[in-house]
Amino acid sequence: MHETTPFRIAVVDNVRAALAEDIGTGDISAELIDADRRARARVITRLRGVFCGRPWVEETCHQLGGKIRAMFEVEDGDRVEPGQVLFTLEGPARDMLTAERTMLNFVQLLSGTATLTHHYVDLIAATGATLLDTRKTVPGLRLAQKYAVRCGGGRNHRIGLYDAFLIKENHIAAAGGISAAVKKARNLYPDRSVEVEVEDLDQLAEAMDANAEIALIDNFSLEDTRRAVALTRGKMKLEASGGIDEQTIAEIARTGVDYISSGTLTKEVRPLDLSMRFME
Repeated sequence: MHETTPFRIAVVDNVRAALAEDIGTGDISAELIDADRRARARVITRLRGVFCGRPWVEETCHQLGGKIRAMFEVEDGDRVEPGQVLFTLEGPARDMLTAERTMLNFVQLLSGTATLTHHYVDLIAATGATLLDTRKTVPGLRLAQKYAVRCGGGRNHRIGLYDAFLIKENHIAAAGGISAAVKKARNLYPDRSVEVEVEDLDQLAEAMDANAEIALIDNFSLEDTRRAVALTRGKMKLEASGGIDEQTIAEIARTGVDYISSGTLTKEVRPLDLSMRFME
């Protein structure tokens, strides 16, 4: 994913916006430092987690003139421990001070997303279910957070409204029912996957009869989830969603669903606590 053109464009745009927001008309605090002063610094984590954010660090260095050199001790997706050095920086002291907050903001948020994802993946590791993210992301950071989910061991659901159908309650009502909505989706974009959100077993049966590929069973009880698995086995995929947290996810996964999606991965994130310190 990180080699694709849309991803590269997103990283460049993310960093450009963050630097513009932070620097504004100029970093007046950095002007206290002699322009020819060079420095070295270490970035460490104070918390255990999963590291993520290298492309944003490297792009920050690039957009500030390319004079900062970043040397990484870890790669995206690596587990890290409190006190561990994540990367070292060398370059003009002014540039490093200007870059500091932008770099750390990206790394701490994305590492937090990767860390939480890894925790949830561990909770369902023995079940065969796959953990998916959602579109509940920070505006402007959709591809960044979805990249972090992958670094944490999860998988991406659709990226946006354009790459797959997810026919929800209001779509169904406005289109005239599940069957009508699925039929029109097939006619409009036959190469796109079709998923239908259902609220009960009757709607699930209708989605199955309409030949939808995936049913999103929203806020089903455990018993109804088991019934849904029995009803659809070998006929369509099931995605469980709604009310997913670390207390419920394993039991839901053990019902036999194919996927579990959770907005928690990208909207209830505890950023990794990071620190940058100049070295003597």
